[in-house]
Amino acid sequence: MNGRVSFVGAGPGAADLLTLRAAQRIADADIVIWAASLVHEDVLQHARADALVVNSAEHSLEGITAHYERAAREGLLVARIHSGDPALWGGTQEQMELCRSLGLDIEVVPGVSSFSAVAAIVQRELTVPEVAQSVVLTRLEGGKTPMPDGETVRSFAGHGTTMALFLSAARTKQLQDELLAAGTYDADTPCVVAYAATWPDELVFECRLGELAEKVREHKLYKHTLVLVGPALTAGGTRSHLYHPGHFHEHRRVEDKAARDELRARRRKPA
Repeated sequence: MNGRVSFVGAGPGAADLLTLRAAQRIADADIVIWAASLVHEDVLQHARADALVVNSAEHSLEGITAHYERAAREGLLVARIHSGDPALWGGTQEQMELCRSLGLDIEVVPGVSSFSAVAAIVQRELTVPEVAQSVVLTRLEGGKTPMPDGETVRSFAGHGTTMALFLSAARTKQLQDELLAAGTYDADTPCVVAYAATWPDELVFECRLGELAEKVREHKLYKHTLVLVGPALTAGGTRSHLYHPGHFHEHRRVEDKAARDELRARRRKPA
């Protein structure tokens, strides 16, 4: 039997926001590898008492390679726990390549990302009809990891839609300046700032873009902080087409012809 490595999304922090599959993979694992700097320790309540628990924050990839090698030799199950969703800034690709080279089976268990958790906390929809239909997930360029050419906060901000800014709190003044420099957002554009969302010591507050840097500095935030920005965060008074009485699809007929005509007129309205 081959060993298997499950790359498990731990979600934003709260242990009860793990998926059922994620909790089961942790419970089944002979070896649990987790990053204490990024993942809340409550997720370890699902681990077996006899499982080997390894804190990856203390090691480089080379430092945890021996555990993958052992899993391959002995046919063990490994739960590699990552914060949020493993597909976003998880450093999983290099680990998957290593595991494949060792002959290990691999699976990825998705997790709730912090941007959607923060939207839930403040009870906002990030894709409001006729206001924003896209969400940009990015981080401020110029940090420890270089950004590809063309990927800048200013260029993304030019779309004027909802943005989720990760890994940028330590340079919030630069972040604020870049968002405003695009010319699409103004100083009154709404923002949500979330520190350690869903953790016991979470801090979530709303502010205007023009005061973003001041508020983040006031609360002394520099890590574990996410910023949402965009007009959808305070939008209201619009309706989706999906549940409009004038909309039809394969499961429902038009319920109101006047509403149908009104909806058609909205669709023809120039941008």
